[in-house]
Amino acid sequence: MSIHVLAPDVAAKIAAGEVVERPASVVKELVENAIDAGATAVRVEIAEGGKRLVRVMDDGGGIPAAEVPLAFARHATSKLSSVEDLSHVTTLGFRGEALASIAAVSQLTLVSRPAAQTTATRIRLEGGQQVSLGAAGSAAGTSISVENLFYNVPARLKFLKATATEAGHIHRIVSHYALAYPHIRFTLQTDNRTTFHTSGSGDLFDALAAVFSLETARQLIEVSNQETPVDGPAVAVAGFTGATSLHRGGRDQIIFFVNKRWIQDRALNQAVVQAYHTFLPVGRFPVAVLNIELDPTEVDVNVHPTKAEVKFQSPRFIFKAVQKAVREAVVAASPVPGMGGHAPGSFGLHAGDSAPWPGTLGASRGHNFNQMGFEAQRTLPVANRPDNPDTAAEVWQMPPTEPTKMPPMRVVGQIQQMYIVAEGPDGLYLIDQHAAHERILYEKLAAQRAKADVPQQRLLEPVLVELAPGHAAIVAAELDILTEVGFDIESFGGATYRIRGIPEMLGQADPAQALVDILVEMADGAIPLAKETHEKIAITVCKRASIKGGQVLSPEEMKELVRQLERTTAPRTCPHGRPTMVHLSASQLAREFCRV
Repeated sequence: MSIHVLAPDVAAKIAAGEVVERPASVVKELVENAIDAGATAVRVEIAEGGKRLVRVMDDGGGIPAAEVPLAFARHATSKLSSVEDLSHVTTLGFRGEALASIAAVSQLTLVSRPAAQTTATRIRLEGGQQVSLGAAGSAAGTSISVENLFYNVPARLKFLKATATEAGHIHRIVSHYALAYPHIRFTLQTDNRTTFHTSGSGDLFDALAAVFSLETARQLIEVSNQETPVDGPAVAVAGFTGATSLHRGGRDQIIFFVNKRWIQDRALNQAVVQAYHTFLPVGRFPVAVLNIELDPTEVDVNVHPTKAEVKFQSPRFIFKAVQKAVREAVVAASPVPGMGGHAPGSFGLHAGDSAPWPGTLGASRGHNFNQMGFEAQRTLPVANRPDNPDTAAEVWQMPPTEPTKMPPMRVVGQIQQMYIVAEGPDGLYLIDQHAAHERILYEKLAAQRAKADVPQQRLLEPVLVELAPGHAAIVAAELDILTEVGFDIESFGGATYRIRGIPEMLGQADPAQALVDILVEMADGAIPLAKETHEKIAITVCKRASIKGGQVLSPEEMKELVRQLERTTAPRTCPHGRPTMVHLSASQLAREFCRV
């Protein structure tokens, strides 16, 4: 076939395919135009999931009569005029493609009136071709009706999902922009039924309650942080993030805006997840709504056909700013879970929590308590490495945060050889001795690793251990990291390894069994929030070294454990995300005994 220029209508449909993926794409473009026009109220109406009708009405500035036909010309825009303007885009739209693309694959009617005009202008297009143009009566603002989307592109139409699915995507678009612009009153009507509405009060909390529910909104923590580093851009991070008791099975409720533009960014998503490192249960993810404010010249918004992604000039600084802001908010607000404060089973038990490792049952009187990590010290934050291609070679330390304060406690005793009973000024506390000791050891090991000074216990006689092929592969791949945390291991041929030393905190444990236990848990991949291998190994070593349920502690040992827990930066949870303690308040006790 010879080279030829495509017909204008074919080129328009191809271009439309890049911008208009589904009905939600239409809603996104039209809502963004309404916001750019200065609307204070935006109403979206859809029928059959937007496939039959999408109508967006606003009370914004409107389009002057003379410019209405021009609005549907490709690359016609009022938002920039030169290539230099692309370096500091401050509007949501800027390419001048949306209206032309939508009109090319639908039957579209626009009615618009600026406040200064006495009459509105009405234009009708079908398949991108103008059908009619004339005057009409209308309130100030703009109304755009998009009917029979993809009626002239059947190949695209057949790939649309069920009506409920398409309606769900539209709900997501409208609700997200309601969070970015709480001062705008948003309404979504689905098949003649109002399914979403915000007040436009300007209070983000009101918008959060409308999007997530009032109960969820009350569990959100305010985030507000501004960074002005010497060698990076000024960044302000503001919004809300979930308390440690609020979590979901997926990442879809981690929502980002950059200068109030809704974006999707895997690296920023990971920054929030890492900020909750050791705070959340296994396999759970936080809820967060965050806006990142920075100079428009520091972000390129013209890198994605639907403007869903952006490119930062300094992604490493943005990553750190987001992680630090969220981490500080979470650490400052981390509560002690109340009795019944979380759903049953929401915090998974560690394997072996209810029973001691071999040889530890009732062995409290014989172990070396100092080797188990009870030296007095000021612990340091956990070292972390962002899961970000731009920072993949850099290992950096979590921004310092003040330790979450625990109330003063008086140790009362131990029950079931698992829980320490303590009295606080506001009621009763039950402390999981295993989880608490894990937290202590984990932060101690983090501090030692940060100084490259992890104590090691040398063996009088090297121990040979023959590993399973999968476990031998882990040792071969992660030998440097195992060395970092205190192991001295060398290959002895095939899957056999010689152990010359183990981390001091493992105490009198059998070296071979300790290594195998750690490799078993590493192979299980049971620590999804610790994305970096060195963190997984550190957590697993601490779990193996910590005292277990079923271990009797003396009063002095219990008091020392509580004192050491108070010194940690995150005493409320163990490194796996389980709570270290639960709280039964004085008022709850009074109710149980019918004193109120």
